[in-house]
Amino acid sequence: MTAGLRFLWTATRGHRLRPWRSEYLRWRLETFTGKHAEEVGPRDFWRFLWSERRQLLRFLRWLAEMRSYADAGGSE
Repeated sequence: MTAGLRFLWTATRGHRLRPWRSEYLRWRLETFTGKHAEEVGPRDFWRFLWSERRQLLRFLRWLAEMRSYADAGGSE
């Protein structure tokens, strides 16, 4: 879970208390949902977070796996 927190910390740089204002997260929401980044507001952000929570958790698990693989130097 630390990889997930690290990702969120990096992705919300400058907007940690209002993550829906993060340019990076707005762009990711735009590419995922098709809604223009300029139109993403707090309600859209939290609705997306709740409706896609399983996919987001799966992504965070994958992210942790990739980081551990990279930290190991790519060898198993």
